[in-house]
Amino acid sequence: MTPPLAVSPHLRELARLRRVRDWIDRDFAQPLDVEGLAHSVNMSAGHLSRQFRLTYGESPYSYLMTRRIERAMALLRRGDLSVTDVCFEVGCSSLGTFSTRFTEVVGMPPSAYRLHAAGQTVELPPCVAKQVTKPVRNREAPQTRRA
Repeated sequence: MTPPLAVSPHLRELARLRRVRDWIDRDFAQPLDVEGLAHSVNMSAGHLSRQFRLTYGESPYSYLMTRRIERAMALLRRGDLSVTDVCFEVGCSSLGTFSTRFTEVVGMPPSAYRLHAAGQTVELPPCVAKQVTKPVRNREAPQTRRA
């Protein structure tokens, strides 16, 4: 019989971070907070935030909001829901915070995005539409040089 392989503490921690990320991906529309996420994997909120940022390049809260904005973009493209309905559908409790964050990530307010994007991806398969419309934060967008 082969002895069980020892798993390094680093790999165990990566597995816990992956569980948190998977939870956010699955339950983004539910009320989630860093303290609750950290508690679920036996970490402190501060340690989870630091390690999550080191591993995935953004804080757990930022990652959660990005998932919510991605879903909001899809709902707004459909065109059958108001911006307020979309806000609450994706798990945001404040229309102002949702609109501010949406504008920060997408580069335009949700109402403008709804008008601009409605029907643009109708002919595309959903997997392609998701890739084409994936949000890029303004601060991460390539800078253009002005002469």
